[in-house]
Amino acid sequence: MAQPNRNQKTRVVVLFGGESAEHDVSCVTAAHVLRALDAEKYSVTTIGITRHGEWIHAELPPSPDVESLQVKGVATNSDVVLKKLGDETQLVVFPLLHGPMGEDGTVQGMLELAHVAYVGSGVLGSAVAMDKGVAKQIMAANGVDQQKFLVARASDDHLQLVDRALEEFGLPLFVKPANMGSSIGVQKAKSREEVLAALQLALEYDEWALIEEAIVGREIEVAVLGNESPRASLPGEIVPSHEFYDYEDKYLVDGAKLLVPAPLSAKETEQVQQLALRIYKVLRAEGMARVDFFYEEKRRNGDAGRGFLCNEINTIPGFTPISMYPKLWQASGLSYPQLLDELISLALARQTKRRNKTTR
Repeated sequence: MAQPNRNQKTRVVVLFGGESAEHDVSCVTAAHVLRALDAEKYSVTTIGITRHGEWIHAELPPSPDVESLQVKGVATNSDVVLKKLGDETQLVVFPLLHGPMGEDGTVQGMLELAHVAYVGSGVLGSAVAMDKGVAKQIMAANGVDQQKFLVARASDDHLQLVDRALEEFGLPLFVKPANMGSSIGVQKAKSREEVLAALQLALEYDEWALIEEAIVGREIEVAVLGNESPRASLPGEIVPSHEFYDYEDKYLVDGAKLLVPAPLSAKETEQVQQLALRIYKVLRAEGMARVDFFYEEKRRNGDAGRGFLCNEINTIPGFTPISMYPKLWQASGLSYPQLLDELISLALARQTKRRNKTTR
């Protein structure tokens, strides 16, 4: 694995904010990552993206007690910012941009064109994982077990799709935007009218939406880290304080219980870890991702459950103090600062490998 020059600090650009509905979550995440980066190893620059897409050199937190960064400063163009970043061989961009226009391959493509190393999945892996409909279709083609689903487009016949979902899946149903995270726009619908209303809400966030079977099961998550040879953390379990693990439960009330490690048998732990690694590779993820599962032990009618069903994959998982991704690695023996070190090293290693291939 490539290592930074020991005589020169690696320059890390923390990129946060963004145009999506997850802007505030990104700001909170960035503040905590900045606190954990080792000043002896890294020269850190913070760049914020406003809700309108302007790039700025952001203000650093005035004290360790601040809960999030604010996107304030003099606006400039993204290409101007990138040109000023310096020696690309000792530069890593750390995108902490949740949701569209950041987690979906758009920023990753810009960084590829600028020949800059960056943390996390590449263009294809980011785009595929961000679009839950496409990700589920690829997983289905590869035989990955998951809940039943339908993909809806804004221009589709919604009445026909909803009736099909009711007939094939029954109630309740979950409806969500295809390209969004942090449970934004997700609704649990218990009637035909609620499904139609939830679909309308989801399509306010994205042109595509998902209608999914509701699973009665435990929520299990696995963190994955690596490029060509990724490894999986111990699994964790989420016990929501609400009816499901929604935005408020994730970021505002800290009411959900995070069981780390999850109370699973050794066989179950191995099984879900191997599934997470398989999904990570199938969807072309790199650097990091959190893979989320339902563990269905029994069906609603009392029949035997289907076991682990993949819900989704997140290529830029949260890094807040109550986020599962860093907690899982801490339980697996990797501290928060060590995790950041490894992610930066993985980014540099991938950039070196690509440079060697394209400059022959």
